Amino acid sequence: MGLIYALGAFLSWGLVVPVHFRLLDGVPAWGILAHRIVWSSLFIALLLLALRVMRRAPRFTLERRHAFLLLSALIIAGNWSLYLWAVQNGRMLEASLGYFINPLVNVALGALVLRETLRPLQLAAVALAGVGVVAAVVAAGTLPWIALALAVSFAIYGLIRKLVPIDPILGLGAETFALLPLALAYLFVAPAPPGQGTGQWLLLMLTGITTAVPLMWFAAAASRLKLSTIGLMQYLSPSCLLLLSVLVYGESLPPSRALVFGLIWAGLALYALDAARPRPVVARQPEDCTG
Repeated sequence: MGLIYALGAFLSWGLVVPVHFRLLDGVPAWGILAHRIVWSSLFIALLLLALRVMRRAPRFTLERRHAFLLLSALIIAGNWSLYLWAVQNGRMLEASLGYFINPLVNVALGALVLRETLRPLQLAAVALAGVGVVAAVVAAGTLPWIALALAVSFAIYGLIRKLVPIDPILGLGAETFALLPLALAYLFVAPAPPGQGTGQWLLLMLTGITTAVPLMWFAAAASRLKLSTIGLMQYLSPSCLLLLSVLVYGESLPPSRALVFGLIWAGLALYALDAARPRPVVARQPEDCTG
């Protein structure tokens, strides 16, 4: 189930979400962010109400460690804002580079903070992906600040969601409800963009679903999988974003970025090969009861 949740989240972020936000080009990034928070809060509240009617609603008991959810809410809000700005300003390739770097940060945090270990083939897979990312940074010639900020912020968010054991729906609800006053204040003060018809309002309302559902899937995957596994699977999202930016939106793909693409997918294939290998079962030795 962890793999299924991860696939759903990363494919949504790589294909559905960027197309959705490109359809909202006339709305400022901060406005989209505010609408995401408002409609996500409403969607989660309705979901919790439906679960309560079915008597399946998870219980929330406030504990000191849940204060970390406020920090994760602020981090994901900053990540959303920067990503929206990049997508709306024709910087989708740089955004995709950020999410190429992010899995490496996840693997590093898994090893340093959670003491996760990697097998030899997994280390080789990470090394291949790392070479590709370094090549992309060198080819860019400048510090890709958008990519680095997206990578580090989302990695820290994933680490917090893994360390705070809470139901995915409740965790996301706590984050969005914490941000809700700021979002409502912005929408109250900011002027409405011109030409906001029924279609655009519907797209803004749908941001609640395209925001909440992948994040719930991601939180469910984070609680079930190693952080290093999530990190390597996360390459699906920027790979889809890269293809989308080139094949659909006409951004140019330099040879260096094509090399990155090939190296990272080679690393993914190597990691998948290692995951598919059968593990030997070590039989337990019977205890010596002679005394």
